[in-house]
Amino acid sequence: MSSPSPTGNLFDENPYENHPSLSPVEAEVLWEYAKLAQNVKLVTMKTRKLMDEPDQMLVSRLRSLDTKMGLVMVLFKASVWNVINEQPVDALYGSTETSGETTIQR
Repeated sequence: MSSPSPTGNLFDENPYENHPSLSPVEAEVLWEYAKLAQNVKLVTMKTRKLMDEPDQMLVSRLRSLDTKMGLVMVLFKASVWNVINEQPVDALYGSTETSGETTIQR
């Protein structure tokens, strides 16, 4: 079996199409495998590029988001603390009933 010819675009024309020892179905299958291999090579190149050089715009946006989320967390904690402090003490520990001199807690 021969390898695809270096001339021409692999995605436009089938380099295996007129090979004498291949049936048309075999030529199509080999072409699909060659296109798949080329796509895998492109994805590998792009992921290596992303791993080597992080997107500076994305990094700055994530930093901004991290700062905002920190602020939201602090405000949320302060709000919860404020709600807890505004409740009366009896509501936190249950109501009490007095009957005579004995105090019964529920």
